[in-house]
Amino acid sequence: MVNLSLLCSVSVTLTVILSIVMLAIGVGAGFGIYAIVINKKNKSASIKADKILNDAYAQAEKIKKEQVEQTNKEISLLKTTFEEESRVRREEGKRSEERLLMREEHLTKRENALDKKSEELELAKDKIHNQIEALNNKESALDELQNSIVKELEKVSNMTKEEAKQVIIDRYTEEAKIDAVKIAKEIEDKARLEADKKARNIITLAIQKCAVDNTSEVTTSVVALPNEEMKGRIIGREGRNIRALEAATGIDFIVDDTPEAITLSGFDPVRREVARISLEKLIMDGRIHPARIEEIVQKVQRDVEETIKEAGENACFDADIHNIHPEIVKVLGRLKYRTSYGQNVLNHSLEVSYIAGMLAAEVGANEKVARRGGLLHDLGKAVDQEVEGTHVSIGVELARKYKESEAVIHCIEAHHNDVEPKTLEAVLVQAADAISSSRPGARRESIENYIKRLQDLEAIANEFQGVEKTYAIQAGREIRVMVKPEQISDDEAQVLAHDIAKQIEAKLEYPGHIKVNVIRESRFTDTAK
Repeated sequence: MVNLSLLCSVSVTLTVILSIVMLAIGVGAGFGIYAIVINKKNKSASIKADKILNDAYAQAEKIKKEQVEQTNKEISLLKTTFEEESRVRREEGKRSEERLLMREEHLTKRENALDKKSEELELAKDKIHNQIEALNNKESALDELQNSIVKELEKVSNMTKEEAKQVIIDRYTEEAKIDAVKIAKEIEDKARLEADKKARNIITLAIQKCAVDNTSEVTTSVVALPNEEMKGRIIGREGRNIRALEAATGIDFIVDDTPEAITLSGFDPVRREVARISLEKLIMDGRIHPARIEEIVQKVQRDVEETIKEAGENACFDADIHNIHPEIVKVLGRLKYRTSYGQNVLNHSLEVSYIAGMLAAEVGANEKVARRGGLLHDLGKAVDQEVEGTHVSIGVELARKYKESEAVIHCIEAHHNDVEPKTLEAVLVQAADAISSSRPGARRESIENYIKRLQDLEAIANEFQGVEKTYAIQAGREIRVMVKPEQISDDEAQVLAHDIAKQIEAKLEYPGHIKVNVIRESRFTDTAK
């Protein structure tokens, strides 16, 4: 029993000891494994650290190498640039030195030449001085000889020197006067013949170079209709369509018995053109009612305004005139629809511009002013039916408003002798206007009507007491009345001009204006028997 208990006690003790030993071994093994793991981690971290450090060194070396290469390149570029600049400066300095040497050499040669010329001038001066002394000696000898001859002549002629000189002067003066009168008359006759011939050639050439179309002067336009039924559609129910047309255009639409036609009547050619185009568009469109009429008329008005602007610009281009105010260009374009005696006023203005420019070129006047004045001389006719006053005064006002030059304004103002022409260009514009208006075919008025109108003008003036002669000139735009000075005084002449103008207004129908000039003069004649 004792041995068993002892054995059990020993067994337990051994078990405890073994457990303790195993625990110690386990703990030691655990520490050993931990140490191994820690050691392994340290080694791995050391390897990573070494690798990062090596990579950093390699990257640093690479950056260092790149910076060195970049620096070397910049140094090389700077060195190249410096060498190039140095070379250019050396070459420039060399060229400057060569120029200075050449200039120095040139100055040396010039100095030598001047020295040589100075020596030559000194020799020439001495030579001239000797010649002057010789001439003075000869002059003294000639004076003595002349005095002796004069004395001998005075003894022979019994006249002093001054008396003889006066006789010779008187004789040759009389002969010179007679010769001068003959030469002056010959020159005057020749100049007159040549001037007339040259003037005819200049005017003929100017007219030959001008060729413009002419249209008829009318106050009505006729629009052709596709059929008679269209008249009813244009009139509309209870006349509403034709009233809308007349209200929108300001033109009278006359529907009469004329087959397949409607007449448009109105004094304003621009409005009449708008009405004509509008009616043609409505006929083509087929939709004729008040709303459509207003729409078409507004569109046509814009189109016509654009056409007017283009016509003005084309006229300025054709006349070779620039820098004209846009408003004047628009007013000028309106002349496309204005006529006078069947002559289109815009074409007439272009023709006057051409002729005036050619005449100015031939006689040496300012061609640009003549052309510009010719183109704008009838500017007032574009709006004379809307503005009070003559077309001359209206044109002058427009030109002055839009800053035209005084030379051009004077051409406009003087082209119908409203003021006396003071410049050559104004006279040329006046002549060109008369040529364009009176040339054959320019105006539609028949020769019979033209002659009758002039005869009527002269007959009206001849009815007044004290009138001696009457002349209608400038195609009937002016009438000149010669009165008897013993019957009509200056004050009465002024009253007579007013009375004749009023009588013409009462009895005749004519476009534009007619100027009445009453002339009173006294002449005294005697006869040598």
